Order: sequence, then C-alpha cells, then structure tokens
Amino acid sequence: MHTLQGLDYHVPSNQNKKERISLLKGLNGFINPNELTALMGPSGSGKTTLLDVLAGRKNAGVLEGTVLFGSQSPSMAFLRRFTGYVEQFDTLIGILTVKEMLLYTAEMKRPVSEPFESKAAAVDDVLDKLALESCKDTLIGNAMVKGISGGQAKRTNIGIALVTNPRVLFLDEPTSGLDSYTSNEVMRNVRQLAVGGVTICATIHSPTAYCFSLFSRLMMLVKGRIVYFGPISGGLAFAQSACPNLKEMEPGYNDAEFLVDFVTDADRQGRGSVLADYYDSSSLAKENDRELETLLSKTHMIPKELEDQLNVKSATATPWWWGLWTIMRYRSTKNYKDPNYLGPRIADKVLISLLIMTLYLLKGDDTSESNLTNISAMLFMWVTLPAFGAAAYIPSLVLERSLFIRERADGLYHVITYLLSKILEEVFLAAIVTAVCAGFVFYGIQLQGAWVIFWLCYFLCLINGITLAYFIAALSPNMDVANALLPLYAVTLLFFAGFLFRFDNIPPWWKWYSYLNFLRYAWSALMRNQFDAMGDPKFLDTTVTDYYNIGGIDPDAHVGFLAIFFAVFFTLAWTTMSFRKYADR
Repeated sequence: MHTLQGLDYHVPSNQNKKERISLLKGLNGFINPNELTALMGPSGSGKTTLLDVLAGRKNAGVLEGTVLFGSQSPSMAFLRRFTGYVEQFDTLIGILTVKEMLLYTAEMKRPVSEPFESKAAAVDDVLDKLALESCKDTLIGNAMVKGISGGQAKRTNIGIALVTNPRVLFLDEPTSGLDSYTSNEVMRNVRQLAVGGVTICATIHSPTAYCFSLFSRLMMLVKGRIVYFGPISGGLAFAQSACPNLKEMEPGYNDAEFLVDFVTDADRQGRGSVLADYYDSSSLAKENDRELETLLSKTHMIPKELEDQLNVKSATATPWWWGLWTIMRYRSTKNYKDPNYLGPRIADKVLISLLIMTLYLLKGDDTSESNLTNISAMLFMWVTLPAFGAAAYIPSLVLERSLFIRERADGLYHVITYLLSKILEEVFLAAIVTAVCAGFVFYGIQLQGAWVIFWLCYFLCLINGITLAYFIAALSPNMDVANALLPLYAVTLLFFAGFLFRFDNIPPWWKWYSYLNFLRYAWSALMRNQFDAMGDPKFLDTTVTDYYNIGGIDPDAHVGFLAIFFAVFFTLAWTTMSFRKYADR
C-alpha cells in the first residue's frame, strides 16, 4: 500500500532560479494492493512527475510531504530491488533476442538460489501472457540492425518488469504505441498482477473503453492538483458537476475519452483550478482523507516479509559477482560474435600494424644514425596510436547511457559491476589483438630486446586509452563533447612524451605534466628495451638513451607505472559514473 499525504514538489524556474515552480500541490491519496490505479490528466498535468516521485526516481527539485509504503518511507534500496518501472520509452539491449532479454533480467533480479529452470518458466509465462512467443527468438535490434516492431518492443519493456515479480509496479504510458487489441491484452495481464496482490499504478493517456474498465481507481490531475480521486465510474459525472455546460458528449465518445477531453478543455479555458477547488471542498475528498487516515493508523499491521523487504540494505537482489558473470554471459559473448562490435576494435590495429611493419621492414637492427631516428619515431607512434584510437570506445558508454540509467534504477547491478564487465570485455579482446599485432610487427621489423615488453607497452597503452575514453565519456554530457575532449587531451600528451620535445628541454613550469603522461612511461620503456639490446649506439656525439634523457630509467618500473595509470583512470570513471547526474528528473 502506497500512501501520499500533503505532497508538494517544486523545481527552480528556468527563467529565474530564485523562483520555484510547483509541479505537484498538496496531494493526498493512496494506492492499494489488489487494485489497478490510473493517473490521468492533460499533458503537463504532473502524471509522470507523480509516478517518478512514488517510484523514488526524482533526482532534482524539492519534495515535501510524506510518501509511505506500508509503515515506512521506502528506501532507495527497496524501490530498486522490489519495484518495477516501465518507462514510456523503451530501453532494451539490441543484441539480445526477446527471450534472452527477459532471461537476462530474470537472472539479474531474481535470487541466485532460484533454479534456472524456474526463471526460464517465468520467462515463458511472460512471453505467453504478452503474446511475444512469435518473436521470442528475434533480435531486439537497434538503429543499425532491424529487429522487433515498436509494439513488440513496448511489450518486451513491460515484460522485463513483470518477470521480476515486483512488489510494486509503476507503468508510464504502457499502452502507447500499441494497437487496441494488444493494449487490452497487456493491461488485462497487468490487472491479474494487481489481483494477485501487487500494488500497481499507471499513467494512461487515451485508453480504450475496455482498458479503462480494468482500472479500479482514478486520480485525475490538472497542473499538479487533484481534480478527482475515486472509482473510475464516477470520474466523468464528478467533472461535469464541477463545470456544468462546459462540453457536451457527442456520439462516438466513450466515457474515458470524453473525460480526458472534458478536463483538458477545462484546463485550456483556465478552469482547471475550478475543478481542483471543487474536489478539495467535496465530500469525496473528505471521504478519501478519512480513508487515508484509517490506512495510516494501520500501517504497523504489515506482514513480516514486507517489513524485512522495507529494511533491506542492498539495492540488488544478486551479488556483484553474479551480476558480472551474467552481463558477461549474455552481453559480452554476443558482442564477441557481432561484426559491428569487433570491426572498430580489430581492423584499425591490424591495418596500422601492417603499415608500420611494411614501412620499417627489417630495419630494427640497423644501427646507422639516420635509422636510429626512424626506429625512435616508430616506437613513439606505436604507443601514441592507441591513445587516439580510444575514441572508438566512447560510444560504448555514451550510447548505452539511457540503458545504464534504467538498469541501475531497476536494481540490476551496481556501477562497479557494470564498469568491470565493460573493462573485462575489452581487456580480453585487446590482449589477443595486441599480442598478434605486436608479434608480426616486432619480428617483421626485427626489433631488438624483449617481445613481451614491446607487447605489454602496446597493450597497456591501449587499455589505458580505453579507460581514459570511459572516464571522458562518463564526464561528458553527450557524444560531441566526448569526441572533442579525448583528442584534445591526447594531443597535449604528445608534446610531453619525450620524442617531440626532449625531457631536459621542457620548461620547468611544464615538467610536472610529463610525469602525469602515461605515453612518456611507455615510450621510455620501449626505447630502453630496444636500444639497450643494441648496445645503446652512438647518436649525435652521445648515445641514443642519453640524447633522449632516458638513460637512468627502469623499463620494468615504467611498465608498472602504466598499470597504475590504468587503475587511476578506472577509478575516475567509476567515481564519475557513481555520482554524476546525467539528467535532471
């Protein structure tokens, strides 16, 4: 049972930040189990705002009054773990099939102790109830890959909420984009959940007559105020008694359609406050207030199971390692089979490596002075190219942002679980690709020193670039900003890596930056690895390593510093994703 009393919600004005705009004003009401409650009203009336407040998904503005579930203010952990929220816009994983999408959600939201067979049976039941059997093995798809239809995507979005057996279910326009038959079918199944004891509240815009009849109670809003709260059968008569002669019901209307049009017309004519005032002074409002007080007086009489759920500490139903394993099993394995995923991560490295290998073919053991410069330049390009190539990894986070926000709000995983899965997915692939590329470049050019150092520097520069891209993607508001910031930062690193500008010639006020440059450590380690094996040949009246001011460095230590940079970038990305608000809601 959800109760709200004296609920006010206001946000700063866009024109004047010192002024407040009230989006919800003095709302009293309740949402009972075993009932299907509808939130209706004209556009901008506060329906979705109220739904977000009840679901604990508002992250901006000021909320006053009380919202209780059972006897307590529901914690964020309870709301994420035991409630379902069906967004108005679908946020699904395009590389999965419909059935895989539901199984993935069930594995993440249902207890680890529950057998897989039980979870699969629950998924099959949802597929049947939502008429998704015919497309269960069809890819969901995305902008690049054709998949299921819009109506099927909407039903799948509802399915990922139903398959988790939520204690409370919130639905924002669940029938938008659906034909009347499917709308009725979906809401009939939602109604069955309510009969089974789930607390359900849905915003609804223009329901069919049958769909409207499935609801038990209606809360009608206009400009954030209640204009009617009671049985659905009394809404139209109540509104007409508040504003008689406002609008006549014409042939072809059903009660639900006419009620919405009637209240919308009243709002447009500036008579919305008349409806709200009429409700506030009505016997219906007083009766509702009495029932609310009765419900609040019985809030201590809640089942032990619900009390335990309300006091839960973890926002996820499964431990982090299970979430990590599930993401890798469902999403990473799919990515490893997807040419659109593999192409940008393999093709550029192979092509550039082939270019470098053929350009410097068999030059790695040539000690002539002109060739020493060429080899130094080649090693410089070898470590800098992965930093620029990191731009290919920015979309991985930015394009999934709405999915990440939804899944985190749904309690599927913690930020660390998601980020670890992304990093591990990339690291496994990067280790293989860089080892192959480093092999034919090192031996094709006949470079000197240890191959493992040559490979490790390339591999660590690449994964540093990936985590750097994740940090910048997490920090940036959109793709355009991220695509501008990453190359800008990478260019500054080039000047302080030691090749374009020798360390001893760097002005003292800029030397600090060279110590914060992971490319410096990678290039220095490669130079020592190469030229120590060649006996540190003479170059411009000194040796190569002394000329570039790297004679005293420890290559192994510099490789270790690269690993530290990886940890730092990972921590920055994780911290940013944990605390950054990507959208005011």
